[in-house]
Amino acid sequence: MALKKDYATQDCALARTLELVGERWTMLVVRDAFYGVRRYSDFLAHLDIPRAVLSTRLRTLTESGVMERRRYEASPPRDEYVLTEPGRRLWPALFALLTWGQRFASQGAPARRLYAHAECGQELGPGGGCAACGTAAVPPQDVEVRPAPGTDGPTARQDAVSRALLRPHRLLEPLEL
Repeated sequence: MALKKDYATQDCALARTLELVGERWTMLVVRDAFYGVRRYSDFLAHLDIPRAVLSTRLRTLTESGVMERRRYEASPPRDEYVLTEPGRRLWPALFALLTWGQRFASQGAPARRLYAHAECGQELGPGGGCAACGTAAVPPQDVEVRPAPGTDGPTARQDAVSRALLRPHRLLEPLEL
């Protein structure tokens, strides 16, 4: 039996949010957008997602205002996808899921990425704050994502996005591929 695509009988903000970002691929697309992935082909290669699924997810995210489609080349026409202000406001929820997953769902696997306050270099606490300078919630543009030790081992993925993520950089800034 196929699952329904909405929560019509649930009149609450969480149900409406899950209708938008609760599909299994959607938060991975959003995560990659925070990492600086912007082009369709880069999302496709890094996520190993079927083309039809990626197209549908990007369309849903742009139609809902979480992401914006921007033309970066006129001939041939090429677009990139960037997070809007509502999309950037998903950072605390995404970070909470990342840290929860590392603690409770990783089955002991080491972390692949570390998140630090770019201003002082201190790793973020589980709530997304910086204990070193007392910032309660570090905004995503002030977060530096870094590869965790051992990330570049023999089993490391070799797509362009994975290789670019081996260099520290701030969230939301386009990856240098």
